[in-house]
Amino acid sequence: MESSSGKTGYQFPFERLNVYSQAKQLVLMVYESTKRFPAKEQFGMTSQLCRAAISVASNIAEGCGRLSRPEQAHFSQIAYGSLMEVLCQCDISRDLGFISEANFSAIRAQAERVARMLNSLHATQVLKKERQ
Repeated sequence: MESSSGKTGYQFPFERLNVYSQAKQLVLMVYESTKRFPAKEQFGMTSQLCRAAISVASNIAEGCGRLSRPEQAHFSQIAYGSLMEVLCQCDISRDLGFISEANFSAIRAQAERVARMLNSLHATQVLKKERQ
């Protein structure tokens, strides 16, 4: 079995989640977009936007490392909050002319995919918690 890192062997639980793969794709899109930001934004919007995007994927992974359903659900909520932060910052970046309309639309479409998957993951975690 090939992991998301391209190596064969064991996969950690988060690596098997499609939502993680989609969140990672969002990170790559954000990083590609921020390459065109003004140099003066390196420690401002560029840094903030990249950190928020990474936070989405990181919180999905961290939630998978938790044993209790309430903790897992908590981390999927944090990931969702970070996703909303990415959308907000991309919207502002578009208004500032840092991101084109086409680029913003692509990031937004990817964010919508991730949002739907996070909502499903969270619902599953909450349902499993209630059944226990």
